[in-house]
Amino acid sequence: MNNSDGRNQKFLRGRSAIPRNSSHLCPKSESEEFTLSSDDLSPKTYTYLLEKLDLRDKEQGQMKRKLRIVGIVIAISLVILVALPSFINVNSFRPRLESELTESLGRQVKLGDLGLSILAGSVSADDLSIADDPAFSQSPFVRAKSLRVGVEWMPLIMSRSLRVTSLTLDRPEIALLRTASGKWNFSSLGGKSEAKHSQPAPAPAKSVTPDLSVSRLNVSNGRLAVGKAHSQQKPQVYDKVNIEVRDFSFTSEFPFTLTANLPGSGDLKLEGKAGPINSEDTALTPFQAGIKIHQLDLADSGFIEPASGLAALADFDGRVTSDGRQVRTTGTLRADKLKLNPKATAARRSVEVKYSLIHDLEKQSGTLSQGDIRIGKAVARLTGNYRTQGDSTLLDMKLVGQSMPVDELQAMLPALGVTLPSGASLNGGTLSASLAINGPLDKLASTGPIKLSNTKLAGFDLGSKMSAIASLTGGKTGPDTSIQNLSTKVYVAPNGIRTEQINLVIPALGEITGTGIISASNALDFRMNARFTGGSLVGGLTQLAGLKNASSGNLPFLIQGTTSEPRFLPDVKGLMGGKMKGLSGSTTTGQSAVEALTNLFGKKKQK
Repeated sequence: MNNSDGRNQKFLRGRSAIPRNSSHLCPKSESEEFTLSSDDLSPKTYTYLLEKLDLRDKEQGQMKRKLRIVGIVIAISLVILVALPSFINVNSFRPRLESELTESLGRQVKLGDLGLSILAGSVSADDLSIADDPAFSQSPFVRAKSLRVGVEWMPLIMSRSLRVTSLTLDRPEIALLRTASGKWNFSSLGGKSEAKHSQPAPAPAKSVTPDLSVSRLNVSNGRLAVGKAHSQQKPQVYDKVNIEVRDFSFTSEFPFTLTANLPGSGDLKLEGKAGPINSEDTALTPFQAGIKIHQLDLADSGFIEPASGLAALADFDGRVTSDGRQVRTTGTLRADKLKLNPKATAARRSVEVKYSLIHDLEKQSGTLSQGDIRIGKAVARLTGNYRTQGDSTLLDMKLVGQSMPVDELQAMLPALGVTLPSGASLNGGTLSASLAINGPLDKLASTGPIKLSNTKLAGFDLGSKMSAIASLTGGKTGPDTSIQNLSTKVYVAPNGIRTEQINLVIPALGEITGTGIISASNALDFRMNARFTGGSLVGGLTQLAGLKNASSGNLPFLIQGTTSEPRFLPDVKGLMGGKMKGLSGSTTTGQSAVEALTNLFGKKKQK
């Protein structure tokens, strides 16, 4: 078999096998070079291999040319992308961009130097400020470190036309101000621009909705300060505010998400839909959203008047809906470390509140139709109305709880500012209450009856506090005091608690009635009257005091001291001026009566 040029053909092969008769010609390695002559192969096979190798060389050449072309295109594109901003004076668009934003927002908008980023697909401004409503403040409503504006590139490059697709505010500082009447400084956003008010404005015309829509509107790492207009009061500050809006338009509904760190502590997430924007008052724009709050510190948040003494760490999960006139909100609030009194200590267990509320935006008032307060198995219901008056919130509500287990309520006594005698605790029984709650939030007054049934004041021996009573009546209370019934009408205010119509039934002793006051410092001032069980009391008093005409089993006494260390004292004036008024009045008899009553309460006669 002859080769056309008489030379051997040299091939560089990989792991391919070439047939030669019945054997295979294989390289010893992937890059081994070996030589084949025309004598080694049949003419047909040899020709076939040459054609394949020529075809492969052509394909490789074409691939290399294509790669070169692609590389050149990429290089040229990169050069264009880098060089294009120098050919486009993006600052020439600043007046137009400021004008469009000013017209859309109804507030004067100022931008710093603009920069063009082809790779990022946006125009950026070094600084941004949006003026506030002059009726609220002369300081900016919004001030941001930078603004990124997404634009459509082809209209910008081909016709120098600026079409905005997205807006992103980086690290803005936003000031929200509210008047006592409920008007917000952002209410006029989207209204007529204030930028050209050099001459007196004509009569107000019908509001026109701005023609602005963007596919994305973002606020990144912002700071939101919420305060009262024309007030020196410190505003509530929300940090790390992030807002994401999609398909924003003044004329249609759009989805949004808001997250923020709450004042004091805790975080917030609000996710839902809003719009269309109310052209008369932006604050009345309808919306619906789910809201989640985690570990809000009520005392440090600024939401509650400090004088109210209300404090807690709160979690909330609910929904809020507004039609522009009324806001409806429902959800569940969980409060830990609850305090309801300025001098109270934190509760030792959680309180859960399931509620439903309607708030009238114009009247700044609302109705709580459901307020189920649950402490373990104990449930009370709070309902009623509230209204805003100046800087205060006034309540007119009712709190009702029937047969609530005392064991569940025991841990809440510190939160109410209720202090039991040292070492004492309530065990078993039920508590019922029906209280009217009225007044400003920081000076609430609660009035109504309460009833404690079939409970035990463990660790407190009332009989021993009154010394000789047990021996006179024949009854013994022991180390604990069992209470069959305790009913009274209470008046609770910031300056203390007044109790009237007290009726206390202790099976081992008898019935105790009276009235009294617990001051804000827990000092006691009670005037009581005891009617003891058994017939031995009269005889005992007669023997002790020589009061031959005593015929009543009533014994007046006083309770003084503090709630943690109560002191029981004889009411000598009450006894001598009341039931024993008709005695002979002899000095000896009177002195004996005083000595008897003094000894009865374990108090030595002073010499």
